[in-house]
Amino acid sequence: MCLPFFFTILYLFIVWIGPKYIQNKQPFSCRSILVIYNLGLTLLSLYMFYELVTGVWEGGYNFFCQDTHSGGEADMKIIRVLWWYYFSKLIEFMDTFFFILRKNNHQITVLHVYHHASMLNIWWFVMNWVPCGHSYFGATLNSFIHVLMYSYYGLSAIPAIRPYLWWKKYITQCQLTQFVLTMTQTSCALVWPCGFPKGWLYFQNSYMVSLIILFTNFYIQTYSKRKESRRKEYQNGSASTVNGHTNNFFSLENNVKQRKQRRD
Repeated sequence: MCLPFFFTILYLFIVWIGPKYIQNKQPFSCRSILVIYNLGLTLLSLYMFYELVTGVWEGGYNFFCQDTHSGGEADMKIIRVLWWYYFSKLIEFMDTFFFILRKNNHQITVLHVYHHASMLNIWWFVMNWVPCGHSYFGATLNSFIHVLMYSYYGLSAIPAIRPYLWWKKYITQCQLTQFVLTMTQTSCALVWPCGFPKGWLYFQNSYMVSLIILFTNFYIQTYSKRKESRRKEYQNGSASTVNGHTNNFFSLENNVKQRKQRRD
């Protein structure tokens, strides 16, 4: 426990001191590094997703409940992949460090820090006590979501492609769906137990509830309220742009009125 706990404390210290240290400095671009970093995590996530799906299939895992070390040789494959999944949570600390270097401090939210800081420690416990069996499901879904997410962020680091990326909010919707599905599958093992430790199942459901609350709040603040604000501005006649495009009719109407006033 010492090592992941140490890295988490170090991570939180950098989150606290980093923005203060770089406050009076120029932000770093990191564009090339970001493309490589996100591409690497996309490929790693794709590899983990594929290996987990094939491992579960080979081991004949039961969706409703799968006890640890009950899938034969497939369990060893699942354990190896989940170790990489656990290790990827340490790599993902770099998400926050890039925000700091680029001075994108508005993206370092409570949700972001809570999620990154907690996952490394949670998966340390998983790998030491329940490294296979029913633990596979959340990691499989999350690996698939990360393929979508890191490929998006990799593309968004290229300015020429950025204007064509329109599906960011749908990634958040997929994340929320992932949490609900994980809760559903976890609850199945509580209703139809098979020997998998119930304490872990209750903890996982509790953690999923916290993520659903935080991600839902993020979605509302980021998309729903922003959309409502734009709608009100448009109705009040104070907005000259809609969805990033100039409202030419609105501008033309104003020009006509101004010319008439000058003639009068």
